[in-house]
Amino acid sequence: MMLTTSAAWFETSLAAARGASNVRDYLQAFHAADSALTLCARSVVAAAAFEPQPVASLSPGEPTQWKHEAAFEAGAVAPVAQWPGSLRAPQCLIEAWRLGTRADARAYLLTSRGFGRTRESQVWLQMELVIAGERIERHWRRVAARPF
Repeated sequence: MMLTTSAAWFETSLAAARGASNVRDYLQAFHAADSALTLCARSVVAAAAFEPQPVASLSPGEPTQWKHEAAFEAGAVAPVAQWPGSLRAPQCLIEAWRLGTRADARAYLLTSRGFGRTRESQVWLQMELVIAGERIERHWRRVAARPF
């Protein structure tokens, strides 16, 4: 009876340790992605003051380059050199787009990816950034599933 109880408690302890490790990896990746998104948004807002009006040739639909691995890896920047405890530095992809209903506004889709200790522990975050004159709108969202 004591052996069975000890084995059950041991298995419960192992499961709790695995769960805590997974939560730690998720939080590590989330904070890395969130920080990359914030730094990219700051750089876009700072650069927008010096850019001309939006280019009319941009497609009116939401950008989709972030869904393709080759395009994301080629265009993504790392706003910080390394994130402590992460496998890789967080990345951010900035895509400009034209809003169909607001031709005078500049719109950007910012997509960031943060890592935990393993490649499988990734968190993807996005922000739609709309700049119309002096007004800046930020629409945040979490990407539910990894695109690739």
